[in-house]
Amino acid sequence: MREYRETGLVALDLVNTWDEYLDEPERLPDVAALAAFCAEFAIPGEPTARDLVEAREVRTRLRDVLEAQDRTAALGEWLGDLPLTPTIMAAAGGVPVLAVTPSSRTLPSTLAAQAVNDLVALAAAGEWDRVRLCAATPCRDAFVDRSRPGRRLFCSTRCANRSHATASRARHRG
Repeated sequence: MREYRETGLVALDLVNTWDEYLDEPERLPDVAALAAFCAEFAIPGEPTARDLVEAREVRTRLRDVLEAQDRTAALGEWLGDLPLTPTIMAAAGGVPVLAVTPSSRTLPSTLAAQAVNDLVALAAAGEWDRVRLCAATPCRDAFVDRSRPGRRLFCSTRCANRSHATASRARHRG
C-alpha cells in the first residue's frame, strides 16, 4: 500500500485516505492504519477505535469544505463547530501568525486543528484557489495545483492517463 504522506499536508492527505480506485476504498480501515497515518505526520498518541470513527468524520468535513461552492464560508462554518483555540505564534522574523490549537487533546481534534492550519497556510500563501479535487471519475483526491499556468485537472498521471484513455475509447466507439 502507498504511503499516507503524499502532499505533506494533513488536510489533503487525510481527505485522500478514501480511494475509489482501490477494491476496498477505505485507506483507514482500522486503528493500526490510523496509527500509521499519524506516525507519518509525527502526530503523537495511540489511536483508539473511537478516534478512528472521529478521524473519518474529520475527513468527511474536510471533503465537504473542499467540495463546497464557497470554500471559505464552509471552512469558517466548520471552524465554528470545532473545539479549537486561536493562538498567535511567531513565524520567521518574529511576524505573528494566527494558528489554531485543539482545546481538547484528542487525536481527532489534533487532526482537525492541523487540517485547518494547513488550509489557512495555503490561503496565506496564495494557493487557496489552487486546491483542487481530481477531475477523473471516480477519483476525488485533493491536491494543490502548483503548475505554472494553474490549469491542472488531475491528481496524478495515473488519473490523467485513465481519463484520457476513457475519453479516447468513447470517441472511437462512435
